[in-house]
Amino acid sequence: MAPLRVGLVGLGEVAQSIHLPVLADQRDRWAIAGVHDVSPSLVALITSQYATAKAYDSAEALINSPDVDVVFVLSSDDTHSRFVRAAIAADKHILLEKPACLTVREIDELLALMPAYQKTLFVGYMRRYAPAYLAARDELPAYADITHVRIYDLISEGRHFLRKSQNVLYPNDIDPALLSRGARERDALIREVVGADAPDDLVRAFRGLTALSSHHISAMRGLIGEPARVVAAHRTNAGANTSVTFDYGHFACLYDAVVDDLGLFDAMIEVRSNTRRVRIIYDTPYIRSLPTRLEVTEAGPLGPVTKSFGPLYGDAFSNELEIFHRHITEGTKPLTDLADSRRDLALMARIIERMKESG
Repeated sequence: MAPLRVGLVGLGEVAQSIHLPVLADQRDRWAIAGVHDVSPSLVALITSQYATAKAYDSAEALINSPDVDVVFVLSSDDTHSRFVRAAIAADKHILLEKPACLTVREIDELLALMPAYQKTLFVGYMRRYAPAYLAARDELPAYADITHVRIYDLISEGRHFLRKSQNVLYPNDIDPALLSRGARERDALIREVVGADAPDDLVRAFRGLTALSSHHISAMRGLIGEPARVVAAHRTNAGANTSVTFDYGHFACLYDAVVDDLGLFDAMIEVRSNTRRVRIIYDTPYIRSLPTRLEVTEAGPLGPVTKSFGPLYGDAFSNELEIFHRHITEGTKPLTDLADSRRDLALMARIIERMKESG
């Protein structure tokens, strides 16, 4: 099969550090056919680095090009719905970076278009495709035996790691009017969820949920299913830090997100029964092929015994694109699709409601 021709809308941090290098590595599956960004300097940089990448004057021109088979929507969150709608109309396969959208309303409008859409739409929750995560599914205690789940993200922003490892271009030539319009549109979407008069810390908490926390909320649901309710949710540090308790009936799941400027990445999912602990350990995804690890600890006659899987150097983003390609070629349905992402956004809205109640 000839490589699928990919057009990328948005050439920011994740495109430069992850998607473009992975696409180039997987040259037997993908060809970088086209790019568009609102920054002329980014377009010039990428077309100079990737000889097959044609520059398009608009996202719509790229999406509608007969020379593009697959559209990667890597642009700002407020544009996702518009570009996905255009790609569905153009009958293109779609990789959509998380979050799929900022509101349930947007997703519902896109879902209404899906019955007539015969291609593959894949939402990029790469933590669900990390080797340790995939291996953990076979090691979990029986659901009825789970007594507690603990998840945390104690991390710093990606730039802390990228500045020391890669030469990512952060452009300064985007039209200020375009930036201002995008900020207004993004704020309007966020306030559909948090409320028109929401304080700044609640707005920041929601932005954190749709950005960092969306990975682990999706991963949590993929491992242990849907929670019955959000028992409690609290925000601190001007909304940068979030603590949530999910009710699963016979056990609770505690989630903590802490974002600081220390320059460390410490992310983990732990599922426990009375005699077994399964722990998935993540490192920063911005440095490709850093390992994930899986630890399984069981009670034994002489004390606890821990079995380690890894370090597992399989790159979660590479795995994600391999699986996306397989869905396209085999016509199968992704686990991380629009309907799945809707459940994430609905859960985030419930978290926000609990935060409002707790003040």
